Formats: sequence, structure tokens, C-alpha cells
Amino acid sequence: MNGKDYSSGMVELRIPAQAEYIQLVRTVIGEIAAIDPNLSLGRIADLRLAVSEAVTNAYREHTRQNLDDQIVVRCDLTKGKIEIEINDQGAGFNPNEIPDLPNVEDPERLNHESGVGFSLIRELSDETIVETGKNGTKVRLIFNLNNG
Repeated sequence: MNGKDYSSGMVELRIPAQAEYIQLVRTVIGEIAAIDPNLSLGRIADLRLAVSEAVTNAYREHTRQNLDDQIVVRCDLTKGKIEIEINDQGAGFNPNEIPDLPNVEDPERLNHESGVGFSLIRELSDETIVETGKNGTKVRLIFNLNNG
């Protein structure tokens, strides 16, 4: 592992709550993650998928509540980890109320239509933190660079 510090500092994207911007966020965040060669291509793919799911959830909540506010995505590549924070103005949710999904090979898995995205986010990231309040919801995804 290279000892060089690839910290890029904070990058912030402010996007309209429109589906067309989800791919843009996924691409930009993936390219920021790729700056550090210690993050494998597989982990970058995991990161992109988790970010897509989180931004999609924010977009859906804004659409459901007819909110015009922007979704804010912050990415911080620091030594040893990359943190992505997705902020929306939605009402929020309690992540503890989302049941764990059955194993992929279990036929019962087919009966779960909602909660799949957040379960996937939790599985792909090393740490997932959700904060909800009167100013919206903040989902923070942390990927450790040494888990390549």
C-alpha cells in the first residue's frame, strides 16, 4: 500500500431533485474515490451503487413531498477513508425500522419490495449513519480505504 496522502478535501454537489442528476452524482463521486489508488475497482463500484441508492432515496422523498429544495452531496476523501454525505429536506425515516432482508437465495427475499436499497447501502458501506430532524435527513456513508 502506498503511503502517499491522496486527501482531496471536501467536494460538494448541489443538485435539483431530478432523476437525471443521479447518474451525475454517481460518476463524480466515483471519480473522486478513484483518486486514491488504495481503493480497489470493486470497492469503487460498491461506493457508486451505495451513493446511487442514497441519492435515489433523497430524490424520491423530495418528489413524494413535492419539495423544490436541492439535494446536497458532500464527499470527503481523507487519509484512510472516504465519506459521502447526502442531505435532503425530506421527513426522514428510522433505519432501525427497516428489517434485515432474508438471504439472497431464500425465496422469501422476493416478498420484500421496499427497504432493499437501504439494506444494500448498509451492506456495501463500512459504516452508515442516518440523522433525521426538522431540517431533513442526512445519510453518511463511510468507506475505509484499507478494505479493498
